[in-house]
Amino acid sequence: MESKKPVNSNKSSYFKFLIPSIMGIILFMTPLNLGGEITIPVAFFAKVIMNKLSYVLPGITVGLIVISLIGTLVTKIFKPKSIKENTYLKSLFDVDIIWTIARMLGGILVISSYFKIGPEFLWSENTGGLLLYSLLPILFSVFLFAGLLLPLILDFGLLEFFGTLLTKVMRPIFSLPGRSAIDCITSWLGDGTIGVLLTSKQYEEGYYSEREAAVIGTSFSAVSITFSLVVIAQVNLSHLFLPFYLTVTLAGIVAAIVTPRIPPLSRKSNNYYGGVNNNGSEEIPKGYTSFKWGLEKAVDRAGQNNSPKKFFVDGAKNVLDMWIGVTPMVMAFGTIALMIAEYTPIFQWLGMPFIPVLKLLQIPEATAASQTLIVGFADMFLPSVLGATIQSDMTRFIIAAVSVTQLIYMSEVGGLLLGSKIPVNFKELFIIFIERTLITLPVVSIIAHIIF
Repeated sequence: MESKKPVNSNKSSYFKFLIPSIMGIILFMTPLNLGGEITIPVAFFAKVIMNKLSYVLPGITVGLIVISLIGTLVTKIFKPKSIKENTYLKSLFDVDIIWTIARMLGGILVISSYFKIGPEFLWSENTGGLLLYSLLPILFSVFLFAGLLLPLILDFGLLEFFGTLLTKVMRPIFSLPGRSAIDCITSWLGDGTIGVLLTSKQYEEGYYSEREAAVIGTSFSAVSITFSLVVIAQVNLSHLFLPFYLTVTLAGIVAAIVTPRIPPLSRKSNNYYGGVNNNGSEEIPKGYTSFKWGLEKAVDRAGQNNSPKKFFVDGAKNVLDMWIGVTPMVMAFGTIALMIAEYTPIFQWLGMPFIPVLKLLQIPEATAASQTLIVGFADMFLPSVLGATIQSDMTRFIIAAVSVTQLIYMSEVGGLLLGSKIPVNFKELFIIFIERTLITLPVVSIIAHIIF
């Protein structure tokens, strides 16, 4: 048990906690009506940048992926001292063989898509072109603002404060530390990509164990409210958005309770990244309330940050980590998944075992609906695109809701998870995707039968 009182409790430390933390809450966790839509400020700023630079961002992302590939190959082949002896550059470019291959694939696919070189199935608007021109510019912009401003949440006591307050909720229900509530709220209100970035940084800094990082990354990197509106509109049921989002929320909570308690997530170790555990005890010392102890820890953490330069340097490193490390992985795995979905019947075959399940749940047009359940692994938007032609309102509602609760789609969150340090592999992600589908489908179906 922690029994020593944190030391930095002078007035300036309280301000160091309050001002950056309030800014972090506003930027990352407060939905506002900005530009005619409900979104969080960080996502809004990212969208503004994306719109302003829409013509050059694909070229910039090509450059970043090529830099990532060249830096990796130079490090592996020539082992230059300037990289090997620099801790940060070493972490960027001295990666294992799987990441090296993925960066090579990402480089090949992004060049093919940009210059339209090679077979059309590599660069078409439904495969590599979709990633390069639609998704990567979004990720570039989100990473820029989220990465730069993430220290407002990470370094000034906000996680320590809420972690202490919410441990009694998060630990028994989700088997997670209280500080993970911030990741969850940020994802649900803002953007799943920001949630993955936040979780990965917390894991690398020793605040989450392998199991906790894997659970948070695969269970709470939710689709934003804004994108949920796009999905329900695609299936022509915008008038049902409120019951739709409440259904998604309930099904997501059920899945977040169940999946961490079954393999593969239940088999993840409680080891920490690099063997460093900074999480400390969750017990509250005698004589303290949860609020008072959380405030003490938060003020102590804030008091340790006295360098504005460090704030911006850490933010810039966050941005480069994601641009150089994650973008090639998303391009590689996302494009391959979309090629399989677009040009092979594999996802249709994989969906066939769901036909009897859908019939058992008395869902109309079960055969047509079955192929939409697995194709979401490639891209979250594909199920609602395929499902838009189905006649039954109830079936379209179910397809849209399940696609949002599946979470793990390779064109974004799945690729981000593989590109991050969060300890999950491709096989595990596919198993978790299937588990989430099997868990959320009955929940969504029961509610759909009530609504319709």
